[in-house]
Amino acid sequence: MPKNPMPSRRQALGHGAGLAGLLVGTGLFPQFALAYSRQAFDARTLQDALAALGAGALSESSDVLLAGPDIAENGAIVAFAFSTALPGVRRLLLLVEKNPVPLVALFNVSPSIEPAFSIRAKLAQSSGVYAVAVMDDGRTLYARKDVKVTLGSCGT
Repeated sequence: MPKNPMPSRRQALGHGAGLAGLLVGTGLFPQFALAYSRQAFDARTLQDALAALGAGALSESSDVLLAGPDIAENGAIVAFAFSTALPGVRRLLLLVEKNPVPLVALFNVSPSIEPAFSIRAKLAQSSGVYAVAVMDDGRTLYARKDVKVTLGSCGT
């Protein structure tokens, strides 16, 4: 019986995973290789998370936009959208002040990526939520929104 020249789905997936691992290992996918900061995601305070990311002192800015509800009926799924039109953004972060782990999301941004994201976050309790833009020039700009959780929070 002749051998099938086409690889099986399992073989194709295995080869694709191997190639992706090789590319990440060689630095050809730097966004994926550098996207995770364990110290920042393990931090227990806003200041510790920002320090682990090398962010400077926070400055409030109207150029950083944060949209979300004033009152969240379910703390397990709260929708937020955050963005900025400023040039030179290196990272966009979403932090929740009173969560056990304040850093909810970290997005590395390049000139080819529009710095605008939507996410659903879990809020442990009523808290201040921060959208933070870490700029190439060292500035750390933020927008803040207070969200009241009324029912079904993840902690208290």
